[in-house]
Amino acid sequence: MTKWNLIFDVARCNSCNNCVLATKDEYLFNRFDGYSEPAPRLGDLWLTLQRKERGKAPMMDVSHYITTCQQCDNAPCISERSKGVITKRADGIVTIDPAAANGRKDLVETCPYGQIFWNEELQVPQKWSFDAHLIDAGRKEPRCVTACPTRAIEAVKLDDAKMAALASDQDLQQLNPELGTKPRIWYRNFDRVTANFLGGTVVRVRDGIEDNVEGVEVRLAVNGEVHASCRTDIYGDFRFDQLPAPIEGSLQVLADDGRLLAALDFQITESRYLGIIEIDA
Repeated sequence: MTKWNLIFDVARCNSCNNCVLATKDEYLFNRFDGYSEPAPRLGDLWLTLQRKERGKAPMMDVSHYITTCQQCDNAPCISERSKGVITKRADGIVTIDPAAANGRKDLVETCPYGQIFWNEELQVPQKWSFDAHLIDAGRKEPRCVTACPTRAIEAVKLDDAKMAALASDQDLQQLNPELGTKPRIWYRNFDRVTANFLGGTVVRVRDGIEDNVEGVEVRLAVNGEVHASCRTDIYGDFRFDQLPAPIEGSLQVLADDGRLLAALDFQITESRYLGIIEIDA
């Protein structure tokens, strides 16, 4: 059986919010019988973008990723408590029956991702259901996918084995895997959200003039072993990414002949710019 999955590429997103606006537009003032009541004009968004900042000026980056119903295979919202109200379809989409859900504010708390919202005016819990009404009408993908100008969002329908192989091949990750909910929303390049970087700038001072040093080797060591190495760019900058936190170790700046030009210890709990590192040679 093939099931729907959504893949979001963090590296492609430019935070235009088209996906958010398209989803809001689809449900605002619109009732889809058997699928959903109209979304509230103000307040909760059923699909939104989260912002992740790493580092500080002058070395930092900003990434974005969507949060929405994760369409979990092991969905905590589906239980005896929600029987006949929240169901998981054979194609992997989790839906809330708007008629059966009337007055069931207690169901909001069943989602560990906080993606079930209470419509106070209509007295019904609501969430994004993968645009199931459009899928059932023959649409090949949700509106958030077609609205994305950078193709950061992709909808794929595969069986579990092929999806697992794709996730492994492309290093796709999930939100809060420790919850054991088995989400069907996947994230590519998610290390820009979950991992950290360590960077700095190597300079040489001669006659009171500071010059950036291009092409010197910088080594990062952890527990006495070389973890990674790189060379400074034209601006003298270096950067090690995809680091876990916390992590501590040492940095060495080396000449082409192997001479040690500078060394310092570091400890980070988040992405960090070490600043200017001066060398004499």
